[in-house]
Amino acid sequence: FCFLCGFDAEEDLVGSLANMSTKERIKAIQKMPETMRKKREIRNKVLKEITKKLRHRDAQPSCCTQCLQGAAVSLRRFGNTLSEYFYQLRVWHKTLKIIGAEFGTSVLSYFVFLKWLLHFNMFSFLINFSFITIPQFLAAEPNNLSFTGLELLTGAGYFQQTVLYYGFYTNTTISKMENGPSYNMQLAYIFTVGIYFVICFLILLFSMAKFFSRNFIYFQEFPVNASKLFCTWDFNITNEKAVKLKQKNLYTQIKEGLSEVNKEVLNFSVMERVRRTAIHLIVWVASLGIAAAACTGVYFLSINNLELFMKGYENYLESQTAMLVLPVVVSLLNTSIPFFFSWLGHLEKFQTPGQHIYVTITRNTILKMSIIGILCYYWLDIAATSDSQCWETLVGQDIYRLVLVDFIFCLLGSFFGEFLRRIIGTKIFMSLGQPEFDIGRNVLDLIYAQTLTWIGILFSPLLPGIQMIAFFIVFFVKKVSLMRNCQPPRKVWRTTQMTTSFLFLLFCPSFLGVLSVTAVTVWRLKPSEECGPFRGLSSMYAAITEWIQILESNNASKWVVWIYHNLITRELFFFSLSCFVLVVSYLYWQITLVRKTMIKCLHKQI
Repeated sequence: FCFLCGFDAEEDLVGSLANMSTKERIKAIQKMPETMRKKREIRNKVLKEITKKLRHRDAQPSCCTQCLQGAAVSLRRFGNTLSEYFYQLRVWHKTLKIIGAEFGTSVLSYFVFLKWLLHFNMFSFLINFSFITIPQFLAAEPNNLSFTGLELLTGAGYFQQTVLYYGFYTNTTISKMENGPSYNMQLAYIFTVGIYFVICFLILLFSMAKFFSRNFIYFQEFPVNASKLFCTWDFNITNEKAVKLKQKNLYTQIKEGLSEVNKEVLNFSVMERVRRTAIHLIVWVASLGIAAAACTGVYFLSINNLELFMKGYENYLESQTAMLVLPVVVSLLNTSIPFFFSWLGHLEKFQTPGQHIYVTITRNTILKMSIIGILCYYWLDIAATSDSQCWETLVGQDIYRLVLVDFIFCLLGSFFGEFLRRIIGTKIFMSLGQPEFDIGRNVLDLIYAQTLTWIGILFSPLLPGIQMIAFFIVFFVKKVSLMRNCQPPRKVWRTTQMTTSFLFLLFCPSFLGVLSVTAVTVWRLKPSEECGPFRGLSSMYAAITEWIQILESNNASKWVVWIYHNLITRELFFFSLSCFVLVVSYLYWQITLVRKTMIKCLHKQI
């Protein structure tokens, strides 16, 4: 009897869901306190019920109507099945849960940031490939250079005459049919890159605002209390592995929260404070001195590298090897010096792991951004004025080699910095134990790689695709290395604001610095005379000026000319836009403060 009652209740539920609209039905199924398997069964029964109703709605439906109705239901089922498979293909979803449960939010923040950058480069690659590379395939000439395999490391040779580099792109208007639609490669190139950077700017701003409101405003008002135990558990979980993983995750969150509640404030004597301040000053002077020495070495090496490149080599293998000297030295400095910075940080004996990580990140930022600054000066002031036939392709090849060699050194850093360190700490010097995951060093490696990608987009449009593959491999190599070689942090601490800090570092100085470099390249530097879409122009921006002059004679495009002359070229417009952004930011800040006060009041009432 109970079975029949349950069966009737389920039939009534299916019937009521079938009468709802699609959106209402989806929301109702999502809100059911049932397992995912049970929800899928109910959904499939509802779809079958809808199919029956559609068939019997008309006494004698036409063949065309039946076909359309059947196709609609089939497409809906196919879409639901496809969405389930895509959900299962999110290979990092379970990985992030395991990392958060085993190693806490500090290590998890690195992998969340890496996943965000992976999606970001996927978006960048799709934009450049769609609007720049695909049209160029229609006008591409055959490549007569031979492929030897060394080009994969050097980026030169065969790749020089491919869509990988700026110099291969045409400066003509592409049209396959007479009197048919045409495609202006000059405008497509500069507008695609320009609009891409505007979208990047907005994405970074909105992402920082979202993480800031989530981690700095709403999250910090809830200390560890009984609600963490009574209100966190998800009773839809029935799988034993998922239950254990959820228990570990909850256990780690409670430990992190208690670490803040039970945080000790150490009171040092005057002599102890003087000694600690002196150690901090000495370490900072040593760090800045090492960064300055590294930048000096990179500067003289880059000039020497250009001179050797212009002279040429008699041996092909020797010339290919010489191209790798600069990227290998730069990557060696960027990999080895951060290990030294981490060791110096341990000498300073910070009170919390967070202080150690943020100071290490600051020092690594100074090192890596200074080296990139020296390289940008070399590319824009020395290489751009050299006798090279196509200096843009030369810069693109340099950045390609830097990205590739940096990726290789990133993998080697996991081997030497984590695998060998575990062998030494567990087999030779047992007192050392397993290493901890160095968040500061690894995060700055990502920001450095993304900065190179942004700089290289103008000179190598497909560079985001290469970086996307590199980040995908790094994600799983770091995950395996973390699980096999590293131990959870000895001092548990909560890091709700770390992802926001990483995004801020990516925005400033990385992204803002790249905008400055791109602006100088587009407005100030003269393009090469023999290659690229802007050959023969005084600057890349001159392509837009010439286009506006053509539009002035067309009455249908007067509005574009008006926008250009009255908005784009007016300082007042950008000043007004800046003021508007500041006012909106101020209002947003005041709203968040009010919400913060409201949360405090509600929390006291609870």
